[in-house]
Amino acid sequence: MTGAASGIGQAAVQELKRLGAAVASLDLNRPTVPVDRHIRTDLADPASIEAAVNELGSGWDGLLNIAGVPEGAAPETVIAVNFLGLRELTESLLGAFNPGASVVNVSSLADARWPTRVDEVKAIVATGSFAEGLNWFRANPPEGETYNFSKEAVTVYTMKGALAYVSRGIRVNGVRPGLTRTPLFAEFEQSIGEERAAGLRSLVGRHADPEDIASVIVFLASPESGWVNGQLIAVDGGVSAGIAVGDIPLPGPGSPRTHTTTSR
Repeated sequence: MTGAASGIGQAAVQELKRLGAAVASLDLNRPTVPVDRHIRTDLADPASIEAAVNELGSGWDGLLNIAGVPEGAAPETVIAVNFLGLRELTESLLGAFNPGASVVNVSSLADARWPTRVDEVKAIVATGSFAEGLNWFRANPPEGETYNFSKEAVTVYTMKGALAYVSRGIRVNGVRPGLTRTPLFAEFEQSIGEERAAGLRSLVGRHADPEDIASVIVFLASPESGWVNGQLIAVDGGVSAGIAVGDIPLPGPGSPRTHTTTSR
């Protein structure tokens, strides 16, 4: 798994270990909770990913793609870590999975505008390699925040993976967290606006804890979700439902930074 060193990833490690699973961490940072193996991996560097995959070997039951960086990082770093590195790692590990393996990708509610620019999102997803994807991004800088675009790509890649890998006996699903109290919370709060963040908290009662998200990730990785494939599960206390019916503005360009509901 990636992202094991903190936040949602750390909570997922703790739940997996409680259930008796063996966990390998692929990340720049060493986890502070015990894992069975840690391989230092830079998701923005295809050579580092290749070396990690070679060291990891085969016989794995799943991959949890949890690592991510916020909008404050350089745009190329954001798209590289959040999408291109995730894809590179996943596809490099396809031959290392046991039958029935599960891939779980962490997207975000920030993906909500992907249907409005589906052609652009599908274009980067369709690139053939990490380098091609990065070159496409340089030639086609997205409107608005790169973070949002990177998560839109993760969402579309997850759905396309459902049928692409089913013949190999591999399921691909994702989660779409809302605001979650991780070490990066302050950066995400600043990105969407403190007033909007406060409005969302007021509506649903609190922001998510890492454990709220991790429990759904572990479920999707487990045999208990064996007939779930290609799904993006929103773990947000109901925020996505409000967006779907128009009671909460979509995130991204043009969205008000404060939050309103309608009454009828």
